[in-house]
Amino acid sequence: MDDADARNVRETYETIADHFAETRAHPWPEVETFLEGSESVAVGLDVGCGNGRHAAVLGERADRVVALDVSRNLLGVARERLDEPGARLVQGDATRLPLRADSVGLAVYVATLHHLPTREHRVESLNELGRVLRTEGRGLVSAWSTAHDRFDADPDAANGFDTTIDWTLPDGDVVPRFYHIYAPAEFEADLAASELQVASVRVSSGNCYAEVRGQREGESEGKHP
Repeated sequence: MDDADARNVRETYETIADHFAETRAHPWPEVETFLEGSESVAVGLDVGCGNGRHAAVLGERADRVVALDVSRNLLGVARERLDEPGARLVQGDATRLPLRADSVGLAVYVATLHHLPTREHRVESLNELGRVLRTEGRGLVSAWSTAHDRFDADPDAANGFDTTIDWTLPDGDVVPRFYHIYAPAEFEADLAASELQVASVRVSSGNCYAEVRGQREGESEGKHP
């Protein structure tokens, strides 16, 4: 992402990190189900790891887990939760993953894609996931959807919309968070524009989900947003 865009996302979560982490105690059932069906791998990746709740479950399936988030404060919370030698916590950007190509066997990228400010950034981040994920590896991607009952939107529309959703801290301060709310058809279109292989797409609990694989050999030049 551009430095200014990355800074805005980072500053939001640096500000709300402690309170946000307190409200996110348990992994999502969809993530647990996805990981329960996975074989053990050498390297697992959690993109947008937050307080580490999903990285902790991922660690049960991976010898080494890379937990990446833009917020240093959230990573501090995750460090307490992931107190194991196989966990590596990294402050970084979802559009520039600091991993080698074809190195990740299992990945979760949940509740993070929708915070990236432009379609170019979002597809770029999906391309990065495709680059680092092994061809035979598995990944789970999610984003908020127009099918969520909090939005008065047509889930059958071709495109979603940008919005801000406020986070209220215990002292009453309000911090706006950017979201791109995906129409399900648009989510599928961005996946198709990326270098990921898409195994399945569905909507569950107001979120779009996709199970994906890494890019096929020779596909890195093929698709663009």
